Amino acid sequence: MLTPLFRLPTLAVLLTFASCITVLKPGKDFARKPEPEAPDYRMEDNWAALPDRRDSADLVPRHTLLRNQQRDAPVDVFFVHPTTYYSRAQWNASLTDARVNRFTDASTIRKQASVFNSTARVYAPRYRQATLFSFFDEKSTNGKEALDLAYSDVKTAFQYYLDHYNQGRPVIIAGHSQGTFHATRLLREFFDQNPKLRKQLVAAYLIGFKVKPEEYQVLRPCDDSTQTGCYVGWNTVEWGHEYPPFQGGVAVNPLTWTRDTATAPARLNLGGVPYTFSGVDKRVVDAKVHNGLVWIHPTVRPGYPRFLLPGRSELRHSFHIADYSLFYYNIRQNAEARVRAYRMLMHGG
Repeated sequence: MLTPLFRLPTLAVLLTFASCITVLKPGKDFARKPEPEAPDYRMEDNWAALPDRRDSADLVPRHTLLRNQQRDAPVDVFFVHPTTYYSRAQWNASLTDARVNRFTDASTIRKQASVFNSTARVYAPRYRQATLFSFFDEKSTNGKEALDLAYSDVKTAFQYYLDHYNQGRPVIIAGHSQGTFHATRLLREFFDQNPKLRKQLVAAYLIGFKVKPEEYQVLRPCDDSTQTGCYVGWNTVEWGHEYPPFQGGVAVNPLTWTRDTATAPARLNLGGVPYTFSGVDKRVVDAKVHNGLVWIHPTVRPGYPRFLLPGRSELRHSFHIADYSLFYYNIRQNAEARVRAYRMLMHGG
């Protein structure tokens, strides 16, 4: 029943999978199922996005004036995509699963990674991502083992990127959801205690997962819109509601790029991009930091879905799926601003 749905990478499919969380637990323990073959990152097919070929990260929302400018971009972005694998067949996705790859490309690479294509060359590895149920596995170590395997690929891909693609260029680290879970660890293991790499870090966008305030020894959250060598993050929920799994994490307001709790009015929202990727909705929502979350008053415009999981009442008011799309233009402009500030700081322009 599940497999054919991957042919249609639409919002309806995403929510259909989400609604089936209780039946998506893999049938065998992690240790009893052979691991999918490890990716070889020398092979371009094992990258969802590379700057010197045509792929979904080159796209921009239809009916807008945005342009893909990777050819002349002064920095790189290493983007780790969120969960696009929901199967119960095994705990980790195979990189040879064409349907999962198409879904990844049509959803998150197109609608999230593309936000950086005006100022950064986009590198996005495919990896043996953990199935969605891994984040809800509270009774065994299977979920943790699946996530560890997924991270091992992200780590290998980033090391390959450093060795073969980076050439000393400044870099943005970005992710969403499972991607941010891995990107957070990547920053800790590669950047936090490495002054040379920290000097190359423009900023990190750790969106859609909880980043603890004490996560790093050296790296710190960004305090304004042009600070570099820092990180931002948020989890979007409906105004007045809580989301216990992500409360108490670092939250930066994506309309002001500060951590204070003042309400940023919707007039500061430069534009959201709906799930159809078919235009821009200016002033789509406001934003307020509250207890590690970003509160919004939901928009009446279509294309910014809640994250609905029956039996998971704490997610009823979450806009997890729309963490990027609600603030697409603000993220794009902010990445450009931080890159300009970085270049001014390092090279005098």
